Amino acid sequence: MGTKFNTIRVTLLLVLLLSPAVFSVPNEGMVRIGLIKKKLDQINRVAGDIDSKEGKLSRTPLRKYHLQGNLGASDDSEIVALKNYMDAQYFGEIGIGTPSQTFTVIFDTGSSNLWVPSSKCYFSVACYFHSKYKSSQSSTYQKNGTSAAIQYGTGAISGFFSQDSVKVGDLVVNNQDFIEATREPGITFLAAKFDGIFGLGFQEISVGGAVPVWYNMVNQGLVKEPVFSFWLNRKIEGEEGGEIVFGGIDSNHYKGEHTYVPVTQKGYWQFDMGDVLVGGATTGFCSSGCAAIADSGTSLLAGPTTIITQINHAIGASGVVSQECKAIVSQYGKMILELLVSETQPQKICSQIGFCTFDGTRGVSTRIESVADEIVGKSSDGVHDAMCTACEMAVVWMQNKLRRNETEEQILDYVNELCERLPSPNGESVVDCSSLSSMPGVSFTIGGKVFDLAPEEYVLKVGEGAVAQCISGFTALDVPPPRGPLWILGDVFMGRYHTVFDYGNMTVGFAEAA
Repeated sequence: MGTKFNTIRVTLLLVLLLSPAVFSVPNEGMVRIGLIKKKLDQINRVAGDIDSKEGKLSRTPLRKYHLQGNLGASDDSEIVALKNYMDAQYFGEIGIGTPSQTFTVIFDTGSSNLWVPSSKCYFSVACYFHSKYKSSQSSTYQKNGTSAAIQYGTGAISGFFSQDSVKVGDLVVNNQDFIEATREPGITFLAAKFDGIFGLGFQEISVGGAVPVWYNMVNQGLVKEPVFSFWLNRKIEGEEGGEIVFGGIDSNHYKGEHTYVPVTQKGYWQFDMGDVLVGGATTGFCSSGCAAIADSGTSLLAGPTTIITQINHAIGASGVVSQECKAIVSQYGKMILELLVSETQPQKICSQIGFCTFDGTRGVSTRIESVADEIVGKSSDGVHDAMCTACEMAVVWMQNKLRRNETEEQILDYVNELCERLPSPNGESVVDCSSLSSMPGVSFTIGGKVFDLAPEEYVLKVGEGAVAQCISGFTALDVPPPRGPLWILGDVFMGRYHTVFDYGNMTVGFAEAA
């Protein structure tokens, strides 16, 4: 695998204990899998704080994105998604083997492998609380034995590849490679109500180069069209979580027409996205474009800290004061403003001040390392990275306010307020439940169309009555160019908008969910 270049930790103290009920209905080359969710509650949220001593895997992280490989390389085969799935809300059932052995899985468009616990998993407690695949009981089992491991945060599941038939609804996929997990460290998988993961991403990010189940469904002629679609039910009442349709689209699940955008980089279902608006006003950062991923395995919306901070400020979310950010504004705020007014290229300002170096397109950390640092085995990279990032955020915020002809005092006060709204290190931001009606809408521009999210759609409520808490549906995720800036549009967005994954045309489509 390539060298690990970045670790993004996004944490939400929510744990979803999911019910295993499921149904499937065939319909002219399409198969429907019912998705079930369970309501959030405070008890499970608090329980999510528990860490495992083995590997320090936590139940709390929503998802951890580790993109691996050389970002400058054209070959993305080394780029894999590394995640914690405890907060993925929607799942269904599949069968493996003959006769079929049933497993509850998360249908995840952000990964590409199928894995379930193995009967040969002897030393991980989690395996004893989930269904386990028994190869000796399947007449269609074929031995492979190649070792495999998928990293999740600071732990991993590991095992080996096997081959067998996989049943999805009434469809049977023959000769499917999948991973038998023989090690599932930590409490993460012990507490989970799902057994494994059913990846729906591209083969380019498949561990071991295994052909994804979806590819084989298409190649074996099991579906009418090379399309699958998600309808996620975000309504509180009722237990029906939604539906995933393989081979087509159910017109009862959406209103109007879908807006389609091309997949720009195979691996994830990645596409280009335009500006992000808060209360109808531009946030500036993505006005010239950002990348985005439609990801059914992530609960929240993750995006660049620069924008998430502006959103947190607008909705009154409580974050942690960034000392680096406030120091930049205090000492260099007026200088940045003067450089902007003098029409200095914004992307060069932080390098001119000395916090970043200019690589020809943007500022990057100077990464100064002193002899003393080298002697004591420390690096100043983290400090310089933080200052460079804080400077670049301040430039974007100030530039955005200058366009509105605000005064120097107004701009500096505003940027200082944004510094105070920087997301907390664990990614969690809390909002006042009684203030939903006064919060602004947040909108995303995709394919030239604006997709709106109302406060009640991007705020997650945990608990009831006096003990209820409201969590911002936005969390920070910073991925540098050329892979980023990157947005992860998870279930908060996909619940509002019916999502079509068109493998035949290599497009992703969104329409208002019905």
